[in-house]
Amino acid sequence: MEWRKCYLDLVLVPFGLFLNVSYHCWLWRMVRNKPMNTLIGVNSAARRLWVMAIMKDGDKKNIIAVQTFRNTMMASILMATTTILICTGLGAVISSTYSIKKPLNDSIYGAHGEFVMALKYASLLLIFLFAFLFNSLSLRFVNQANYLINTPLDPTLIVTVDYVCDLLEKGFILNTVGNRLVYVGLPLLLWIFGPVLVFMCSVFMIPIFYHLDVFYGKMEPGDEGLEGLEEGGMRL
Repeated sequence: MEWRKCYLDLVLVPFGLFLNVSYHCWLWRMVRNKPMNTLIGVNSAARRLWVMAIMKDGDKKNIIAVQTFRNTMMASILMATTTILICTGLGAVISSTYSIKKPLNDSIYGAHGEFVMALKYASLLLIFLFAFLFNSLSLRFVNQANYLINTPLDPTLIVTVDYVCDLLEKGFILNTVGNRLVYVGLPLLLWIFGPVLVFMCSVFMIPIFYHLDVFYGKMEPGDEGLEGLEEGGMRL
């Protein structure tokens, strides 16, 4: 009987995580090879054009740039704060002497042993810690771009439009990775209540991700600022 309970965890949880990892590997290949077919690629190209417009006319648009970066940083701060609070709660649960698994033993499927419960909380803690790390690093790059975007354009300076664009893209990439780790951590939160919910949540999330990530419109291949992305892919 105990083997059957463990079997559910050994099959459903890894398969659910495999679905998420496989989808994001496919998305990464799409972003690298066909960026204009994904919202990530389209948004990246739009941000580069935005940075070019701001830096060419910095005297008139510097306030717009500062306000835009402030809103971007607030979103990363919110996610970083949320993840660290979740990590704090998980740490309190792990260190607590009260056994949370006891009320759930008779109401969920899957293994209920001490090792499995420790694995559940340790996995959640690790994922949300990495999500906090990536969101924190995102703030660093966006903050640097916030200072440099108002730098006057000068051919002799090291700070160029491409340099600021690269900083901004690194910040957004780190923010995207941090957010996706949070999304992957949501099914693992349900692992506390059984492996079946992990699998169902993972299957349910894939079509949602696809609908949000794939761009259904068409971009003109000759548009200024997009040719490099079409030919060589995004510089991730």
